[in-house]
Amino acid sequence: MEKFIVSARKYRPLTFDTVVGQNHITTTLKNAIIHNQLAHAFLFCGPRGVGKTTCARILSKTINCENPTKEGEACNTCSSCLSFQEGGSLNYFELDAASNNSVDDIRELVTQVRFVPQSGKYKVYVIDEVHMLSAAAFNAFLKTLEEPPAYAIFILATTEKHKIIPTILSRCQIFDFKRITLPDTVQHLQEICDKEEIKTDKASLQVIAQKSEGCMRDALSILDKIVSFTNGELTYSITLEHLNILDADCYFRFLEQMEGQDLSGALLLYDEINRKGFEGDLVLSGFAEFIRNLLVCKDEKAAVLLEVVDNFREKYIAVAGKTSSSLLLSALNVLNEAEIHYKAARNKRLHTELTLIKLCYLRQAIEVSADSNGLNKKKIIESARPLAFRAITPFSLQKPVSTGKKTTMGSREPVMGAKLIVETPSPGLLANEPSGNEEAYVSEDPVRSMEDSMQEQTGPASAIREKTIETGRLVKGNIPALDKIRKQYLPNVNNGTILANQPLVQEVLQNAWNEYIRQLKQQKNPAVQSFEFAQLRVNGENSFEVITTNNIGQKFIEQERVKLFPFLHQLLGNRALQFNVVIEEQKGQQPVTEISLTAREQYLKMAEQYPLVKELKERLKLELDY
Repeated sequence: MEKFIVSARKYRPLTFDTVVGQNHITTTLKNAIIHNQLAHAFLFCGPRGVGKTTCARILSKTINCENPTKEGEACNTCSSCLSFQEGGSLNYFELDAASNNSVDDIRELVTQVRFVPQSGKYKVYVIDEVHMLSAAAFNAFLKTLEEPPAYAIFILATTEKHKIIPTILSRCQIFDFKRITLPDTVQHLQEICDKEEIKTDKASLQVIAQKSEGCMRDALSILDKIVSFTNGELTYSITLEHLNILDADCYFRFLEQMEGQDLSGALLLYDEINRKGFEGDLVLSGFAEFIRNLLVCKDEKAAVLLEVVDNFREKYIAVAGKTSSSLLLSALNVLNEAEIHYKAARNKRLHTELTLIKLCYLRQAIEVSADSNGLNKKKIIESARPLAFRAITPFSLQKPVSTGKKTTMGSREPVMGAKLIVETPSPGLLANEPSGNEEAYVSEDPVRSMEDSMQEQTGPASAIREKTIETGRLVKGNIPALDKIRKQYLPNVNNGTILANQPLVQEVLQNAWNEYIRQLKQQKNPAVQSFEFAQLRVNGENSFEVITTNNIGQKFIEQERVKLFPFLHQLLGNRALQFNVVIEEQKGQQPVTEISLTAREQYLKMAEQYPLVKELKERLKLELDY
């Protein structure tokens, strides 16, 4: 039984011309070999499975070939080439830095470099995954990498160039390998299928190439797996099943249901997909990629970026032309948010179904309006409606003119049946007793204007508030809340007239203040001392200041403000009275601090007070240490 060899090893390129998708690398290396301009150190960096190690082996075989071609390729017939292909070449050394990354491994490699090759021109040392070397190993390798023997060539390969220290990068010629394009991958897979006599179609090879993401080794591994299952036959449906990929038809159906707001159809389709073993994150990511492809197809210039099967290319372009760009962008935003929060969701299926519900009702959530500035996405919300306020004309109170029992306003006749909301207290009403000489305060103009505004207020509640003026006389209504207001006006009413505010006088204010202190003493209130030490200063007819010397006194007085105001208002006859509590420190109350003297100042003070001390110092010729 012949031993099976995977396609990645069986069809590994043997010459530069057979390397797929790296023409910029192979051409440079061939020219360097032809013109004998080889560097002593190379760095091959790029993604996995793009040919880094393959190019390193081809380069090692070609520079030691006994009969190289004019194009810079190996002959593959000489003893050196044959021994290399069989794995018995003594001039080729390959080190895996992922498992041999210590400083001792590099020192052993440096020791081997000292020996001259027995056959061939060069000894080639390939260090794969060089970024895995430790810092000490890098430092031990620096000197040898900078000035190796003439016969030694180092080829470093890595997938993570950014992890290599700059001192290594500066000593190497750097070659950046790129991902293999989709057409190159499909062409190479087709050649292998032809050699192996595998029946296949282009659509299945394109799906494999998309799944490999530019890695030729992955593409060949996928091909081997599917061919082994199908016994030498490759179809589009079987390829989708083995690669766990949803058909594009599913996403086209999702789009139709989203546009038609067919929620039940979308949920049933997802249930069918879920039963086939497809997880929700695969559906969301696949649908997001589908929406991205539709957006790409919107512009013919960007259609070249569409990497889909040729059978669906025309359908993508046709559907993209019919679908609104704003709807696609909104759907892509919803899918992106769903993918981000998918891992944190406890119920994965419910999370996916909620996303489908949002997509199905996306048209109702947004409104797309086309105007001169382009497309705008607006949320459908109810416009705010301002409250309607009725303009109320202010009116001024006029001095009543008493004409016996009836009251008139100037020369105007009393208005019959007018309705008022605002009640102006009269002496009879404030005393809550009927009086024969009552006066009503009625404005000239607003009586009739306010009657119109009060027509809307009907019912028992408004009837209670109505006051009817009959022949210039106010008729009282049943308003218990006005009792408190009447009591507030009682102190300022004397024989039916409203008293004016009395201006403040220092002596009267002080007497009222002392009276309040007397009440505090009777109540044994702790604020008595603060009130006794406080000083009063009149600032105007209606305001004064209470001066204290500390914060404690200020707080005690502020606590009594609520009780003190009505007391002073009533006693002084001034309802506009206001006062502020101010803290002012007195000069006599500041504590005297003792100043500490230095040694020199103490001596001078002693000498001034006791002259004999100074004379003693001079006679003894003492030197004082200050």
